[in-house]
Amino acid sequence: MRCFHAVNVLSTVSAVCAALPAPVVDLGYAKYQGYLNNQFGTMEYLGIRYAAAPTGPHRWREPQPPHPTTGVQMADKNPHTCYQGGIGTSPTNPLAQNSLTRRDEIAEPTPSEDCLFLNVFAPSSYGNDLPVVVWIHGGGYFGGNAYQYEGSDLVQYAGDGAIAVVIQYRLGIFGFLSGEKVHNGGVLNAGLLDQQFALQWVQDHISKFGGDPAKVTIWGQSACAGSVIQHIVANNGNTLFRAAITSSTYLPPQYAYNDRIPEKIFADVVTQAGCSSSNDALECLRRADITITQSAFFGTCILVPVVDGTLITKRPTKLLKEGKINGEAFLAVTNSFEGTAFVNNTTVSRMTTAQYLTNMFPEMTKQQIADGVNVYESAGLGGVIEQARAIMSEAIFVCPTYFLIKAVRGRGFKGEFAVPPALHGDDVAYYFANSPVAKLQTPPFANIEFTDDFSQLFMNFVLSLDPNVKWDSGNTTPDWPRWSEDGRDEMVFNRTSGVVGKEEPVIDVRRSEEGVLRRCAYWASVASSTAR
Repeated sequence: MRCFHAVNVLSTVSAVCAALPAPVVDLGYAKYQGYLNNQFGTMEYLGIRYAAAPTGPHRWREPQPPHPTTGVQMADKNPHTCYQGGIGTSPTNPLAQNSLTRRDEIAEPTPSEDCLFLNVFAPSSYGNDLPVVVWIHGGGYFGGNAYQYEGSDLVQYAGDGAIAVVIQYRLGIFGFLSGEKVHNGGVLNAGLLDQQFALQWVQDHISKFGGDPAKVTIWGQSACAGSVIQHIVANNGNTLFRAAITSSTYLPPQYAYNDRIPEKIFADVVTQAGCSSSNDALECLRRADITITQSAFFGTCILVPVVDGTLITKRPTKLLKEGKINGEAFLAVTNSFEGTAFVNNTTVSRMTTAQYLTNMFPEMTKQQIADGVNVYESAGLGGVIEQARAIMSEAIFVCPTYFLIKAVRGRGFKGEFAVPPALHGDDVAYYFANSPVAKLQTPPFANIEFTDDFSQLFMNFVLSLDPNVKWDSGNTTPDWPRWSEDGRDEMVFNRTSGVVGKEEPVIDVRRSEEGVLRRCAYWASVASSTAR
């Protein structure tokens, strides 16, 4: 029995599909009524508020519980998106070349600072104690929203055996501004705290939708696979999930909150917002007009999580190495050519490999740079452009994934998405084949059998912590072994070459590439200097 999916059905927006109302859910602070999505046969609750508006005096404060409301709220429209941030202008910025810069091609809901909402997608059968997957959207910590991701896709790939939750969180300046003054007068990593607050909401309320709070898997792609890493190593409380999936883990330099780079970013924001003469720069930023605040940073760096000493007590790679890990089971997938789309060939062609490394990681010593040049020049990868692509791919995406999968000691599965061109983000349109995000990242291999088999494995993991326990008897993928230092086996997802339209899926188990693991050993050796 195959699971049918009509790939790229983008003309039908969720709200248009509404036919019958779904049951009213009483959350205590508010009542929400969703609707039945006839396209998927799922119940959707869109725009559920999980935290109060983080506006005015609540900018750069911890998220707070929603204020109670009376009456029944209609949950049939996607919420306002969070304000999107700048992508930075550095020549080695890993986001400037990415399709995320094309987000204006999607007719999204209007942005607002009041944006802490989530969407819930449940099977129409309304089961009890169902496993739950929480999707944390990507976007480099500066962009993205819940609207782009139709959670009903995930429900279908689970054979209607799971509930999906898609969350929003503060982005850019509002979510990740840091520095000593933010630490003293507000809160650091506000965007991560929003995510954690949403996970606590799931613990408190998902049972009202038929979900089991003891069976929560968090899943993120790109920057929010990086967010998943943050939650895996975060402390300060009980674990809010039992399993985690990372797709293309994004782990850029993560400095201490009061390091020179976060402080420089804060100073730039203060200056551009016109708050330099204020006795309390942070309060001035809180009072600043939203459009001024939003546009107050267009520097060379982007705003990302920091080591705050509370939620994230040390560099993530250090915490992984120390085995300070939340969760029981893990699944991690990278794409074969993660770095290609992030390298500006024209700019990099005028640089040396040493210059590229220095620009990427300004805290590295001259000896570490020289060692890195030797590692990549001796690998037979090609010229400076090919080396830069490999550096971007491995330093930022691939090696952090191996650091995670090694740290969990036999409790994780590793995979590689290799369908040509296998660029960063090419896999997303398979998980969300009927979602608006598929407009940005069209599946390079539009094969229904491959789409179903590939995506079902992830949801199998959500259901049972094991991708090999299959609800669909038609899924004939081979067994996916757990990754270990001895076996180093990972599942590779590819297709045959040949006549376009005649290719066949190729899904098999292979050993991790030794050359990549050796280069990852180099990145592990310089982790402190690369602030990761």
